[in-house]
Formats: sequence, C-alpha cells, structure tokens
Amino acid sequence: MHFSIPETEVRSGENGSTYVAYNIHVNGVLHCRVRYSQLLGLHEQIKKEYGSNVVPAFPPKKIFTLTPAEVEQRREQLEKYMQAVRQDPLLGASEMFNSFLRKAQQETQQIPTEEVVLDICLSNGQKVTVNILTSDQTEDVLDAVATKLDLPDELVGYFSLFLVREGVDGSLTFVRKLQEFELPYVSITSLRSSEFHIVLRKSYWDMAYDSDVMDNRVGLNLLYAQKDELHLLFLLHQTVSDIERGWILVNKDQHRQLKSLQEKGSKKEFIHLGQTLKYYGYIKFDPCITDFPEKGCQVIVSAGNNELNFHVKLPNEQMKEGSFKVTRMRCWRVTSSQVPIANGTTNPCSSAKCEVKLELAFEYLMSKDRLQWVTITSQQAIMMSICLQSMVDELMVKKSGGSIKKLLRKRHNGSIHRPDSQQAVKSPPLLDSPDPNREQIVKLSTKLSSVSLRGISASNSANDISGNDFHGNYAFEGIGDDDL
Repeated sequence: MHFSIPETEVRSGENGSTYVAYNIHVNGVLHCRVRYSQLLGLHEQIKKEYGSNVVPAFPPKKIFTLTPAEVEQRREQLEKYMQAVRQDPLLGASEMFNSFLRKAQQETQQIPTEEVVLDICLSNGQKVTVNILTSDQTEDVLDAVATKLDLPDELVGYFSLFLVREGVDGSLTFVRKLQEFELPYVSITSLRSSEFHIVLRKSYWDMAYDSDVMDNRVGLNLLYAQKDELHLLFLLHQTVSDIERGWILVNKDQHRQLKSLQEKGSKKEFIHLGQTLKYYGYIKFDPCITDFPEKGCQVIVSAGNNELNFHVKLPNEQMKEGSFKVTRMRCWRVTSSQVPIANGTTNPCSSAKCEVKLELAFEYLMSKDRLQWVTITSQQAIMMSICLQSMVDELMVKKSGGSIKKLLRKRHNGSIHRPDSQQAVKSPPLLDSPDPNREQIVKLSTKLSSVSLRGISASNSANDISGNDFHGNYAFEGIGDDDL
C-alpha cells in the first residue's frame, strides 16, 4: 500500500480555533484526516510498546505557530514517518497502528457506529448481503460473508475482499485488496459512487489449491450438501465470468466443452478443464504504458501463474506477447510522483492541479549475466506489487514444505511476518536513477535463466493465440533462503 500525505488543510476546532490537518492518502485516495497531536500520540504508544530503537524518527514539537514553510516541512516528515511505520513488518502489522487508522478513517468520514447492510459481490455479479457494523474491519466483514455462505473457517483464508470499479462496458478494474487498517463499509461509502463494489474472490495463485477448496466437500454429509453446492458454484461462477470477460482464452472446441459441462452442471469437471486454459486464475489490469521492449509501448498486464504477462503494442502497431516469471525478478519497487494535470500551464503542482503517477519497476534477468529494469506506468502499480508479493509468499511456503493453509490464515488475520531476506530495503544502490519518492524494493531470486521476446500477429484473435511467453528455457528449480 502506498501511504502519502499530499496536502494539508486548515480546519476549525470545536472551540473556534483553527488547526492544521494532514490528509493521509492510501493509493492516492483520501483515507483519513489527522492532527499532528494524534500522530504524536500514536508515536508515543508505539515507542512505549516496541521501544525507541524500533520506531522511526518523528518530527519534533514546535513552541510557536508554524509558518507555511514549516507546515510543509512537517508534512513531508510525517509522510516519511507513516511510510516507514507501514513498511516495517512489525509496526505496520501491529493492531495499534491499524486500529489508529481505522478509527481515524471513521472519524474523518463522520460515520457513526451502527448496524448496516452491505452488499458483497461474487465474481458472477450476484450479491451477498451481510449485516455488519459500520466499524467492522475487513476481517470481520469477510467472516460475515463466509458465515452467510456457510464457508468453513479453514477455507476463509483462501478468499479476500477486493475493491473494484465497474466500467460502463461491464469491465472490472481491481483497485486494491481491502486491508486490515480499513473499514470496508466506510471505504465504499466514502467513494460516493455506484461504480465501486466490494468483490469476494480467491486470494491464492497456485491452481493446485483449487483442490483444497473442492476436495473439502468430499466426505461431508448430506447436512452440508447445500453448502457444498454454494462453494462449488462460487468457483464455477468465478471461472465462467473470467472466460466471458476474455480473461481466459479458449478455442472453439474448449468453449463447446465448457458450455456442455456447464449445461450438465458438472462443476468440478468444468473447473478442471478451466485450469488447462491459458490465463486461468489471472488478474487482468487496465491498459497502461511500459518501457519494454521499447519506451512508450501500450501494454495490458495480467498477473497469475507466478508471472506478469505482457500483451504489448509497439509504436509500429506490431503486437507482442510475453511473460516475466516472478522467480526471475531480482527485485522490484513501486515509486510515486506528482505530475501536473495537462492544463496548458507550467505552474508547479498544487493539490488541485496534480495527480499521482505510479510506477512498478522490476529488475529481470534477460539472459545470463544481463539484468535489466522493466517499468510499468499504471495507477494499479501497487496492486501489481501486492500480487507479486503474494506469489512469492506462496512459493516460499511451498519450497519450505510449509502449510499453505497457515499462510492463507495469517494473510486473512493480518499481515505476514516475513523472514529478514524479504524485508524492505531502503535506497538500494542498484537503481540507476535515484528517486526520493521510492517506496520499497523487494529482493527475489537471482538463480534464473534466459529470456527472449516472441511476436504475435496483430490480426490474431484470442482463439488463435497459442504462444507462450517472452519465453526462454525456464531453469529455476525453487526458492531457497540463500537466493533472496
């Protein structure tokens, strides 16, 4: 998640006095509005709980009223402080930090704690209505949905709640996965737009775990028969909706088989066939820009199967398709910057004339001994980064022989405590162009192999695409601690 404090506001207090409010944004959207004293109180609590040596530096108090220049300086310092706390695996996952953000979010939106109904969409467009409190956090809402669907507790962690935006053509844009520091009802209400929805979707990548969900039904008695149908129906609808949106590529024969299985109600067979299709289980992002293989290329990025897939349109209109394996990425970073909105002026950014530009860049082994940075400019860069990290989490667990169920439950309950090798590394010396706004860099395996780019005809339809990726001989055999 990208935390920023792009602006301040002068607001009136209860006694008529004024104070400076600092607007905390998450992924470029206002999350909450807080005072310096509130953040100072949080800092003191964290310092008391975890020790002064763990907590990042906090901007000092001032005796006199701050000048505009001092307010700006404090804003920058508080922004760095919030980013540092969030990136720390201990502090960022703490209930102290997350509850502070939830309370501040509710106070900012001025939504009292009361019982409400909230619609959660399934991947097929159907809705599940749950009764919750406005102050219920993400885990509470997910549990409420699971209860409504009779989803067993051991399977809840296999699913997550996502904030999506629906286009006029019915397409869905994944904005972000709802986090432990927010209140879903408040988040969706504060957007004040019917375009946004909360969707329940599986949160794992390895299709082998589909069997965990489906096989759990085997052996259940008839009292759970209705429940079993609901679970299988959910997986079926997710696959069907992905196919209908064009996220999963099918040829005519496969489409005919899928249709026949759907008409017969052969849900498990339908899913098993779906698993053989290209891009099954991928998340597709909105069209964006990349510098690979050339600068300024239009690209559609999809995440799945431990890779980022590129469908690139070159400046000469030629189409190329390829994939970057997560195990061949040495590291990645997300950076943000404020850029002027095109208005014919050259004035510096102001809060009303700027927008946040997000980029995901990863260092990739293109061939033996040749690493190259690849950059994606997209407002969904943070979501892409989260997808990459969750893929790595699964690979780490699988390599170590750990339980994916425990990983998913930890992910459901909060943040995952990762080993030292996966902690954020600040100001890495590897970057060619230092960026003061860089958020973090994540190290991955360097035990990789070669890659080459393969083109596809611009006239090809989805049914004709049979190519693989940018593709090379994939020689990676697993992630080890010394690879990271």
